[in-house]
Amino acid sequence: MNELIVGIDLGTTNSEIAIVEQGKVTLIEDENGQQIIPSFVSVAENGDILVGETAKNQYLLYPERTIKSIKRRMGEDVTVTMAGQSYTPQEISAIILRRLKAIAENYTKKPVNKAVITVPAYFSDAQRQATRDAGKIAGLEVVRIINEPTAAALTYENNQTTAKHILVYDLGGGTFDVSIVNLEQNVVEVIASHGNNHLGGDDFDQEIINHIVAHLQEKYEIDITVERQAMARITRAAEQAKLALSDKPFVLIEEEFLYEHHGKPIHLSLELERHLYEDMIVDYIDETLDAIHVALEGAHLTASDIDKILLVGGSTRTPLIINRLREEFGLQPHGEINPDLCVAAGAAIQAARIAGQDVSTVLVDITPYTFGTSALGELNGQPYMHRFIPVILKNTALPTTKTEVFYTVNDNQQAVLIDIYQGESPDALQNTLIGNFSITELSQVPEGNPIILTMALDVNGILHVSAKEKITGLNKSITIDNATSHFEQEALAEAKMRVGNLFHSSESNSDDVVSSDEEEQAIVQAKELIAKAQSTLATIESSDDKEDIINQIERLNQAIAEQDRVIIAEASEQLADILFYLDN
Repeated sequence: MNELIVGIDLGTTNSEIAIVEQGKVTLIEDENGQQIIPSFVSVAENGDILVGETAKNQYLLYPERTIKSIKRRMGEDVTVTMAGQSYTPQEISAIILRRLKAIAENYTKKPVNKAVITVPAYFSDAQRQATRDAGKIAGLEVVRIINEPTAAALTYENNQTTAKHILVYDLGGGTFDVSIVNLEQNVVEVIASHGNNHLGGDDFDQEIINHIVAHLQEKYEIDITVERQAMARITRAAEQAKLALSDKPFVLIEEEFLYEHHGKPIHLSLELERHLYEDMIVDYIDETLDAIHVALEGAHLTASDIDKILLVGGSTRTPLIINRLREEFGLQPHGEINPDLCVAAGAAIQAARIAGQDVSTVLVDITPYTFGTSALGELNGQPYMHRFIPVILKNTALPTTKTEVFYTVNDNQQAVLIDIYQGESPDALQNTLIGNFSITELSQVPEGNPIILTMALDVNGILHVSAKEKITGLNKSITIDNATSHFEQEALAEAKMRVGNLFHSSESNSDDVVSSDEEEQAIVQAKELIAKAQSTLATIESSDDKEDIINQIERLNQAIAEQDRVIIAEASEQLADILFYLDN
């Protein structure tokens, strides 16, 4: 029987523990069903040591009794103070490791005495030794220290034999590193690395905290930074806002009775937009991109030599990071395996190998396609009505929910037609239209009325789409069954047509056969007619005329999706007649 060795990701913000069971990786949950354990240590009023979520909660009330982000101090000859007592960074880390050890023992019903622990690739010898010391203090034999990018590569590429150059972008709560990894014949080698052990999601939080503090200073003329409990609540609110902005264009930051000033309660209510948040953190993102180029130079490679980008660390969910990496490399970064958990999973794979076990590849459900909508934008440097706007990106882990905001383009615009596309082309008309719906009776306000679009894709490939006018909450929605199967169906239809042509080419001149060129031209003309109708909607006063146009647009879109040339011709003619009538 193989010995039990666990894999541990001892993180700045969160920590996890995993094992391999019957060839599969298991991320072990605590008694509350949580796989992610906050790296917080605190002392309760009765003297008990708290670790994880309870310690994080106590930080809001007693920040002086709580230590967080201790990983940033590993390897330093310092002490930190918690509830009036001094501790070394190794001791605080050991407390976290003891908690993880207990969670594993509760799950396996066996003693846990050996572990593989991960560290950033740029960790110095002193930092690595401090990590080993923490393990010893916790009662663990650290059989191997492995680099976090190595662990991430193992998670994605276990049993991979093809040679690859992988870039691992690891941005956690408190540390950042980028590593160039060479993978060949199941050997994972970090060939270059660069980073900053004082850059991470905590810095993103701090930018939001500064924004909140400035808002309270301006509104109430108070310096809230001197109130530790209020600042602890603001810190938590900032972190929650950061997480929400990964999936939403806006977030409302609210804290009731945050503070009492001159006998009056101070309430926090502040809306933060994603684009403003991204402006706050763009310098940090630029710094990470600079580090990438340093690592590439160290590996004697260029961006075109990279085969795959792996995202590690919860902060990589930030859309700006994904977009900048995609622009830089022309590759879609991979984050389908939970960025918070993939390092612990890789540590467990390494642990299992040391113990002599066979390990299968980690599998997750992902969407193989990008889903989005169309809007006015630019294509090839020119204004274009049908720019494809991705909302759910290809390779996103399922289930997922993403939200984006769009704006009306005309004053007093009364209706918006929302087309849902599946595909990768920046031209929406080159992608597959899989559904549409309209939201009408919008508020009569100037252009720029925010419309919030939400897409939720479940593990069964069912796509739920809703659009809401931000001002009023007016909401419309659609459900698209088997959204991820449309391309397969389209490919099947194309194959059927190709095979059919082999046997029926002699019929191509018959009256009832329409050439593919003619069909394609009819579809292009229909789409152009739809675009003209959509741009006309905002100028029409009659609700009956609007309803007629919307009905014909929906009918025409459905016919295009089904490639029903008879209905395409009929609906196009009726829509053209309506537009001609209105123009005259």
